[in-house]
Amino acid sequence: MGKKKLDKKFYEQELEQLQIELVKLQEWVKHQGLKVVVIFEGRDAAGKGGVIKRITEKLNPRVCRVAALPAPTEKEKTQWYFQRYVAHLPSAGEMVLFDRSWYNRAGVEKVMGFCSDEQYEEFLHSCPEFERMLQRSGIILIKYWFSVSDEEQEKRFLGRINTPIKRWKFSPMDLESRNRWAEYSEAKDKMFAYTDTKQCPWWVVPSDDKKRARLNCISHLLSQIDYQELSYPEIELPEINKEGYIRKPMDDQTFVPEKY
Repeated sequence: MGKKKLDKKFYEQELEQLQIELVKLQEWVKHQGLKVVVIFEGRDAAGKGGVIKRITEKLNPRVCRVAALPAPTEKEKTQWYFQRYVAHLPSAGEMVLFDRSWYNRAGVEKVMGFCSDEQYEEFLHSCPEFERMLQRSGIILIKYWFSVSDEEQEKRFLGRINTPIKRWKFSPMDLESRNRWAEYSEAKDKMFAYTDTKQCPWWVVPSDDKKRARLNCISHLLSQIDYQELSYPEIELPEINKEGYIRKPMDDQTFVPEKY
């Protein structure tokens, strides 16, 4: 029997507390000049976008940004595979959340035949060394795999198809991911065999329950960086000085109609 459904009020209270901690983490990253990369991978509709949205919701986009790269251009296809991802890595004082990442090669590219067998095998051997290079350069690298059951994925796909505000999320590639479920499973297992290393492990997030997945992932992320709360200086707002200014007539401006 599955766990009891998470109470909405409890979920919102916990999420608010975690988001407060994320703000503290953000300020610490900025203050200390840390460079943080968080990778979110998993099957389609596994909940990656939802947790990324909750992480970034209260944060400064200049400090914490999302990298969600489109399909590579013809020029990018001729480059060193990791090249276009390197361009999105953080500078000091930044966090970058990769909504899918260089692991595309070990998943969709392999399963859909978008890369050759030689390119795929090269990636599996090169990726662990690439990640060690990132870590040696001072980057904090954290990897999450969101695990969703086929039953729950089907439910979420149907929700996307039948809900107007979610319809854009559904793509022909989602249909193929259903047709090739076993192939994706095999690709994931092989990817883990090569890239789930002691230095840079995969953290698996069971995500059939979206609310629990979000809370568990954010809580774990906070535990991975030893941050401290910074104190803000006291600020006293000055009085507005309107001396010498005469406001122009309101009628000179064009206002949005007050429909509501």
